[in-house]
Amino acid sequence: MDQVRELEGMIARFTARIAEHLRPFEEMVRRLMTIPGVGRPAAEVIVAEIGVDMTRFATAAHLSSWAGMCPGNDQSAGKRRSGRTTKGSRWLRAALVQVAWAASRSRQTGLLALYRRWSRRLGAKRALVALGHRILVIIFKVLKDRTDYREPSAPAPELGQAA
Repeated sequence: MDQVRELEGMIARFTARIAEHLRPFEEMVRRLMTIPGVGRPAAEVIVAEIGVDMTRFATAAHLSSWAGMCPGNDQSAGKRRSGRTTKGSRWLRAALVQVAWAASRSRQTGLLALYRRWSRRLGAKRALVALGHRILVIIFKVLKDRTDYREPSAPAPELGQAA
């Protein structure tokens, strides 16, 4: 029990240090938390990994490539051999996949509809990586424009349903 109390004390001290270092970026952490699936720990990891200055990246595609969330494109003679994602920040990738898991469990959001549509075609795990990529694009727009996330007004219709 002494070891548990000691570890809980260390966790509390580290949490306080993280909060102290993120105090200047509190507004951006709050804005990121408006995205479905993004909680405070994930927002803190995102801000720590990519920062809040999006002028370093020309487009969202540049950020996705830097983060390693872009699908690979290994083709030769018209045959597609591999679609593995590129190398990037493994902590950011892990956070984005966890955010995608949470977003895929959210209720009545556009991200849920995307996940359901993609998971039928790609499978659950590939759909999660694709959803993580989409969430990273949303993160880029939120940080670049310094606005809160707003859900699209009309969700995309499911496949096989009339619009």
